[in-house]
Amino acid sequence: MQPENVLSVTQLTREIREVLQGHIGTVWVEGEISNHRLQGSGHQYFTLKDAGSQLSCVMFRGAARSGVRLGDGVQVMVQGDISVYEPRGQYQMVVKQVQMKGQGGLQAKFEALKRKLYEEGFFDQEHKQSIPKYPRVVALVTSPTGAAIQDMLNILTRRAPWIHVLIFPVRVQGQGVEKETIRALEMLNAAAQHGLPVPDTIVIGRGGGSIEDLWAYNEETLARAIFASRIPIISAVGHEIDFTIADFVADLRAPTPSAAAELLAPDVTELKRHFDALSRRLTGQLTVQLDQHEKVLDFMRRGGLRTEPVRQLQSAEQEVDEAEYRLKDAVREQLRARMDEVSERQQVIAAHHPQVMLTEITHRLENQGQHLRQSLSHRLARLEDRVSSRADVLKNLGPESILARGFSYTTDVQGKVIKSAEEIRAGDLLVTRLQQGVVKSIAQP
Repeated sequence: MQPENVLSVTQLTREIREVLQGHIGTVWVEGEISNHRLQGSGHQYFTLKDAGSQLSCVMFRGAARSGVRLGDGVQVMVQGDISVYEPRGQYQMVVKQVQMKGQGGLQAKFEALKRKLYEEGFFDQEHKQSIPKYPRVVALVTSPTGAAIQDMLNILTRRAPWIHVLIFPVRVQGQGVEKETIRALEMLNAAAQHGLPVPDTIVIGRGGGSIEDLWAYNEETLARAIFASRIPIISAVGHEIDFTIADFVADLRAPTPSAAAELLAPDVTELKRHFDALSRRLTGQLTVQLDQHEKVLDFMRRGGLRTEPVRQLQSAEQEVDEAEYRLKDAVREQLRARMDEVSERQQVIAAHHPQVMLTEITHRLENQGQHLRQSLSHRLARLEDRVSSRADVLKNLGPESILARGFSYTTDVQGKVIKSAEEIRAGDLLVTRLQQGVVKSIAQP
């Protein structure tokens, strides 16, 4: 017995997909990433697992803008829709958003403020101040006891001992970090009023840490204070992989505090080579100038201008005339060469003029059309000969030729040819076809 309502594999798979999508919808799932694979298309495929289960996931290129770097072993929270990949009949999550586990709220707050300040133009390059190449006074806004300040001081004193370093101590972690940093920026921008050296640039720095440790540098109040500073600011917060709002607003972002110090302090050896090169170039220029003046003085000592000024002037005028003649001759030669070049290019242009090329193409098309017509005519003639020959064969071998020789054939009323007497039953109507006419008969028992 044939069962009713039999589904194909595709139909069943689609119904399962509709059930999953309709009853589960969009959900958040947390777990550890494994088997991560980034395709050339920009799509990312990975497995989200915990101690008991695993879930196949796909994040298409258009959704991969969360800023979270996916990789094996990363603990994440993902948001997406549960669906079914029909070719394999495998259920999976289509991921739309990714957050680091435990940092979702802070990351969302970070992205919101970043988007807000970007729209207000805080990150525009036109607002960035240039950092002095050879600063004389540098202010370090950082912890006086941290490793960051030691690294910066070591580099500055070794590479550029002439730089005056002004340390403004602030907390770099915990409550009130942003307030102390804002106060430091206000004081440094008014350094002259407080009897302090005016910094050429300010470095806000600290070592790396978690997003919670660095969160003070993501506060909007600090971002606005950095933007308002009249003194160029370098943000050197965290390690190379750490990014804060302060980095985007500052005039320059250094990947580490040490890198910021290296940017401000040119190497002494490099400067010495630079000054030596300048000294050699200046000495050479002075030597040339002195030689020229010595020649003039020597000429003056020989008394040429004093004793025979007219002859000296006439000789100089003659040299000028000769130079003028050579110049005119050179100009004429250049003009002839340019005219020859223009003539050659005109000939090339004339040969490639659209009208000339159109005429050539028209002739070529006419020749090709004539050749095509001849080929088609020959082809049709050959086909007509073949058709005529085969028509003669069909005429000789066809039913009419056979009937003309005295043969006939019998069919039933439906036109089926009777080949054996066993196919006929008593009372059947038979139709016998002759060359001329048809004979109908009824089969007898």
